[in-house]
Amino acid sequence: MTISVTEANKAFVIQAFDTLFNKRDYDTAWHFWSPDYIQHSAHIAPGREGLFDLIRSVPNTLRYEHGLILAEENFVMVHGRFSGNGRPAAWVGVDILRIENGLLAEHWDVLQDEATLASSVSGLPMFGSNFPN
Repeated sequence: MTISVTEANKAFVIQAFDTLFNKRDYDTAWHFWSPDYIQHSAHIAPGREGLFDLIRSVPNTLRYEHGLILAEENFVMVHGRFSGNGRPAAWVGVDILRIENGLLAEHWDVLQDEATLASSVSGLPMFGSNFPN
């Protein structure tokens, strides 16, 4: 069975995020990000070095979980949660990535603190089917 480019791109992003955020395997993660990586996030310094430096600076308890993931051509969008980040609340966000020449070339994100049951006006969790403890 042949995997489509879209499915391969989604798997690539999940593998890259797991390698950097969960495993903190910087040597391997280096090969997922372009040397010319463009960072649009307000929370992260430019380039892949900015991203890697950010991950080095947060607690080792940081964990990334992905949820819904969508892809079209060379763009991948993933809804995920960054917990154990040293902040009062986990971040729930959507990361948008552009893949070029088999590498992560560009990134945008939208992040917000994860709501608790008490703070959720809708009464529904922001990520998954349960509120954080």
